[in-house]
Amino acid sequence: MATQALSMDLPVIDLDLFLAGPPNSDAVLSECKKAAEALILYGALILRDSRVSEQDNTRFLDLMEDYFAQPQTELKKDERPELSYQVGVTLENTEKPKCAVDEPCLKIIEGLDPSERPLDISAHSPDPKCRFFWKMSEVPPYETKFPGLNAPNVVPQSENLKERWPVTMEQWGKSMKSAVADLADMVAIGLGIPGETFRSAGQYGPHLLAPTASDLVKYGKKDTILAGFHSDLNFLTIHGRSRYPGLHIWARNTGKRIPVKIPPGNNLLVQAGKQLEHITGGLIKAGFHEVVVNDQTLQVIDKRKVAFPDRPLIRISSTFFWHLSSDYDLIPIPALIDQARALRDAHVRAGKSDGDEVLYQPMKVGHQVAKRVETHCADGIIVAPCGAKDALCIW
Repeated sequence: MATQALSMDLPVIDLDLFLAGPPNSDAVLSECKKAAEALILYGALILRDSRVSEQDNTRFLDLMEDYFAQPQTELKKDERPELSYQVGVTLENTEKPKCAVDEPCLKIIEGLDPSERPLDISAHSPDPKCRFFWKMSEVPPYETKFPGLNAPNVVPQSENLKERWPVTMEQWGKSMKSAVADLADMVAIGLGIPGETFRSAGQYGPHLLAPTASDLVKYGKKDTILAGFHSDLNFLTIHGRSRYPGLHIWARNTGKRIPVKIPPGNNLLVQAGKQLEHITGGLIKAGFHEVVVNDQTLQVIDKRKVAFPDRPLIRISSTFFWHLSSDYDLIPIPALIDQARALRDAHVRAGKSDGDEVLYQPMKVGHQVAKRVETHCADGIIVAPCGAKDALCIW
């Protein structure tokens, strides 16, 4: 795996094959291994799931466009700053990319060829995107050491939205949640550990449907950064297909910026996050990515102006963050640590850098989150009180 040339297209993983079984068949085990290797090599993959409806995605994108097209005075009614934005809307120019002030991240950028680097985030400007948080978590049957605020989800009160909102959010959120949990089983099997390992660890995770919105009338100029270079804090991030291109990822060790293309139909994008990196001892690395306005974005803007002149020009990303449970003991799995070391050694022999060696200390997931945010709490998406033991920022 260390020396092969990587395609610029992300591997496509067939979840239907896995669900159809039988679970111990050669075909299923091969697809599981393919899923694990895709995350090791790319930090991302395309997931094909026939249960995911293109119509549901369209309905969701329409709802989000209608919502974020409202005047800011209406959007502000759904802000909950007193809850540190753990539910409801976060308006534009609030979130900042942590990489702009994170030395290891800056070293990764410096190590890239100038032509392959992300757009410059050194000014540490806030991202011009909005976000909405809709909780998709299950209340644990035990007393958690990391109690959230338990605030209810926010439902917009516009007559045009409030009837559609809960049904649409739950339907699309459940589709992505089911898909990513099933993929977690595949990845575990592909890594050679029990299939339920990750699903069990994330059963009571603080999962979030977290769509983002970028106003392409205001921010539709080429090379505008909509979401600055970063990796995600959670375990796995899954996305529905956006109507507008602009997402770039950097596969491990390639040094290449890869434009992401999610094929039409029953397909989703999945990216590895920091919790998955930690539990695998660095065998899988959290994937770096950015969202920008590029030539392809501009082409789609022009086409949609003609084809849908009455629709808002707003880029929606239907993001879902899947987390491990806050009380879970986040300890690197010994067998995966050995694989991570072997892969790192192979990279060194091939003359490739794998970044600085990281010691993944055992800790509760809640402590991992707090440690990540303790000095940069203002720079992420805060979904619990900043500075509190259960603080959670997502970058």
